[in-house]
This record gives sequence, structure tokens and C-alpha cells, in this order.
Amino acid sequence: MSNQPHFLVIDGYRRDGREALVAGGATPAGELYATMLQKCHPGCTVDIIYPADPDVSLPKGTALESYDGLAWTGSSLTVYADDPAVTPQIELARAAFEAKVPSFGSCWAAQIGIVAAGGRCAANPRGREMGIARKITLTPEGRAHPLYIGKPSVFDAFISHEDECTHLPPGAALLAGNAHSSVQAVAVTHKGGTIWAVQYHPEYDLHELARLTYCRIERLTGMGFFADTDAAHDYVNKLEALHQDPSRRDLAWLLGIDADVMNEDVRLAEVRNWIEQLVLPGMRY
Repeated sequence: MSNQPHFLVIDGYRRDGREALVAGGATPAGELYATMLQKCHPGCTVDIIYPADPDVSLPKGTALESYDGLAWTGSSLTVYADDPAVTPQIELARAAFEAKVPSFGSCWAAQIGIVAAGGRCAANPRGREMGIARKITLTPEGRAHPLYIGKPSVFDAFISHEDECTHLPPGAALLAGNAHSSVQAVAVTHKGGTIWAVQYHPEYDLHELARLTYCRIERLTGMGFFADTDAAHDYVNKLEALHQDPSRRDLAWLLGIDADVMNEDVRLAEVRNWIEQLVLPGMRY
């Protein structure tokens, strides 16, 4: 058996959602997550599955237990919808809890993990949180939690969501929140299994945020994020320019972006902590 962790990435998007991202120049969520895991722990191996696609065979029992960790991407789906693309993912999360395979993930992961353990999610009455989530603040439980070793107590992060976790299940600890979303990070223990999940997206960088924004320009402009599509394109171009040249202090200042999202040591701290604190100690060598 390898002494390097073997991860399963669960890409929560339907095929049409993945194709829309690619058409806009964005990296599909599963590939983006695989790259992040390999960056955080060089030498690890990663498989990707697409449970929202019809007729996909999902791992159960010993097949699930063959992985050292499960990593959930974001998704454009809605967890509380009666949707055949959603139900298998909730069932997979329940199976992961029962198999005691440690899980981590972004956005969709928090919602899936909470619902699978008996909690609830709903549309956020404050609407979409998009771009940079501001002033995410650790709770006392979050400050003491191993997920946040080396992380500031207040930080910004990449984000894109309209739903929020409204009712935490038994066995859940609220780790972080901000003015827009009271649940920005959660740790859930259920049936002996654990998921550490964040509402934001450590896997994004400025380029990926630019491409995601580009993919949704019409929708975001309609929501009032931009005065018009020209302003939206200007924002996308500024993100891309700062990605290409991080020394552009003028752009960083204008966009209100700092090391919280530009410094990978800060942005990816949670992912590394999950691997080092939860995955590696539980590996069966």
C-alpha cells in the first residue's frame, strides 16, 4: 500500500455546468480540486467522479474505504431541490460518514455535509455572495480547531454562492461566519465520520474567479453586481491583470485584494491542515 494519500474528488457539477465553465475559460471544478490537492501534498494520487451525471456508479463500502480522503468541489446545483442530480450526492456523503473516510470541501460540501447529517439549507435572504467574502471571522471553536492552524482570525476568501446552511445538525461545530453568511465553515461528526467544510473557495485564484465571473456576467449584472456588462468585463480584466502581475499594487488596492487570497500559504492553509491533521494520521499504511 502506498505511503502517499489517495484522494477521491467529488465534482458536484452536472455535465452542462462543467461544459459552461470550460466554454468561459474556467477549469472544471474536479480538475481544479485535484490540482490543489497535489499542490498541498505532492505525491498524492487523485481520482475524480461526477455523481450528478446519470448512471454513474458511486463507490460504497470497501470501495469508499480504499480512499484516504474525500474532497468535494463546489456546484451550481441547489441541495434542497428535489433533483435527481442532488440525491446521489447526499447519499454518497452519508456513505462517507458511515465509512469514516475524512472529507473536506468548498461551498457545496458544507451544504451536502450538513444535509446528509440531518441539518438544513435554504436560499440566503441576503442574496448571492460573490467574488471576495469579506471579514470571515473565526468563532472561538474555529480559533481552537486544527482546520485553522496558521490562519488569521479574520480573513477574506474567494466565494460564489446563493444558498446557506440554516440549521446545523447534532455533531456540528460552527467554525466561522461573516455578515453575509453566518456559516462560513463547519466541522461535522456523524456516525463516526467527519467532514471539515468551508463555504468559500480556497481552490480559486484570481484567474479562476475572473473566468467564473465571465461565465456569469449577464446574471451578475442583472443582480446588480455591475452597472452594465462593460463594467463587468472591466472587473474581469482587472482580475486577470493582477493575476498576471501580482506586483500591481494599484489593482490590488482598487479591488480590495490582499495576501488572504493572493498568498497561497494563507489561502490554502485549511486544505493543508485537513491533510496533515485528519487524513495522514488516519492512513492505513
